[in-house]
Amino acid sequence: MRVLYGMNPVRELLRAGGEGLSELWLAEGAERGRAFAELERQGRAAGAKVRLAPRPKLDKLAGTGNHQGVVAVVADYRYRALEDLLDAAKASGRPPLLVVLDGIEDPQNLGAIIRSAYALGAHGVVIAKDRAVGVTGAAAKASAGAVEHCPVARVTNIAQTILALKEEGLWSVAAVAGGDADIASLDLSGPTALVIGSEGEGIRPLVRKNCDHLARIPMSGKLGSLNASAAAAVCLYEAARQRNSRA
Repeated sequence: MRVLYGMNPVRELLRAGGEGLSELWLAEGAERGRAFAELERQGRAAGAKVRLAPRPKLDKLAGTGNHQGVVAVVADYRYRALEDLLDAAKASGRPPLLVVLDGIEDPQNLGAIIRSAYALGAHGVVIAKDRAVGVTGAAAKASAGAVEHCPVARVTNIAQTILALKEEGLWSVAAVAGGDADIASLDLSGPTALVIGSEGEGIRPLVRKNCDHLARIPMSGKLGSLNASAAAAVCLYEAARQRNSRA
């Protein structure tokens, strides 16, 4: 079982059908209003046990006080297979656009990347099983509920996954400082896998070697790079811009 918390993550879970939801906890007190009443109604409709409790109880359940008075107990996140993401792309009628993450360890970064991926038209996010964060409550909160709509695949080997995507016709573009080409100069309108490295080490050498392009994000000022979630958002925006201009 896992715990989701926050108004938006739980609302999006319910909008997506409430799969796996067993308990919905709502804070007692004056803060309750129309939004809480709607969550209570949707929770009951989804078959969950809806419980009212004081904030300290919700703090304990969520493991944080940053829950906005809403905590849900849900079945473990259902990761998809890589093939599911490619099938979703095929069903959309648009060229595949995936985000491949090499060792992201911060749940806030993972959640922010999933949020950008969903908002900017990616068909899914790929993460590693080992030495990387999974879809936790904190990641779901940071995604503002996008984890309920943007499929996430978890794979054993990122380097091998990039080769597998290449066989499926996807070009892999790694975002690295000092890359060979400006991200805007590359054609991202076709089948593309955007590869984003970890917060500290960046993209590992073997993963980097397997990528088709090493792209840089133009920077001004004295900072050498953006953090992982900001870099992913910039690359995704450029891909969306190109695709929309050619639609």
